[in-house]
Amino acid sequence: MLTHNCFKCWILSIGLLFLMGCESTLDETNSKNVVCTTNILANTVRQLLPDDIDVVSLMGPGVDPHLYKAGQGDLEILQEAGIIIENGLHLEGKMAEVFKKLQKYKPVISASDGIEKGELIQIEKEVYDPHIWFDVQMWKMSSKLLSERLALEFPDRSEEISRRSDFWASKLDSLHLWIRKEIEQLPKNRRVLVTAHDAFSYFGRAYGIEVKGLQGISTQSEYGLKDVSDLVDYLAENKVPAVFVETSVSEKSLVAVIEGCKRKNHNVIIGGQLYSDALGGKEEPGDNYKNMVSHNVKTIVGALNSGSDEG
Repeated sequence: MLTHNCFKCWILSIGLLFLMGCESTLDETNSKNVVCTTNILANTVRQLLPDDIDVVSLMGPGVDPHLYKAGQGDLEILQEAGIIIENGLHLEGKMAEVFKKLQKYKPVISASDGIEKGELIQIEKEVYDPHIWFDVQMWKMSSKLLSERLALEFPDRSEEISRRSDFWASKLDSLHLWIRKEIEQLPKNRRVLVTAHDAFSYFGRAYGIEVKGLQGISTQSEYGLKDVSDLVDYLAENKVPAVFVETSVSEKSLVAVIEGCKRKNHNVIIGGQLYSDALGGKEEPGDNYKNMVSHNVKTIVGALNSGSDEG
């Protein structure tokens, strides 16, 4: 008897066989709509493409891409896609095999291909941090790569794509400068960002903030009592006033850290909720890329400044 997980894998395999069997039909009827894995990517691609080209995101608000599994509905969307855009660097780890098969007969573009390997944060051999969007200048490079590849796929719209790409790049430059000014408001001994998983290393490197994550770069990573204990010691010794929860990750792990700090007579608050691996929904403060980054920066600076008089 098939377990639930085995059944899902079986369905996925059947779906892939179906996709491969439809290769010739797809080539003839491709409508050139664009499917992105994350809504961060989809929002960026919408800045680059003319408004009449359909852009779809597989993953919605608050969805954790590290743990995401493609279902039958996703396979149907991918089947109908003209172009697929992924982040790459194993962010969509469970979907890598799907994309490998699909790229044999339709364009699959990786946003991370716009970044030189030497610019990436290496975790271990051939493993790199995928959270490139939190360095705004790095995201500008990825956006440039996407615009160039999309211009090739839509040659009759290439001039418009180029204009939109230039406008988007200027907005990202302004956002980058604004972040630097905001971070300068923080005393240097308060520039410490602690979250549940290590999604903000590029942000920290770009804007001069030390970053600590209880888990690794993926939410699939396990954390143990020693990880909690070490982080508690660090927070107490450095008098860090706040830690931050993420919209796509459970706050349970950080609650244990806060309780540990209390036992050391160090009061740590939850400084707010940050968007890490996904945008927010409509009417939320992180409903697009620019708003997501702005919200995060304001939340971080506000909470860390609240304890700036302690040391």
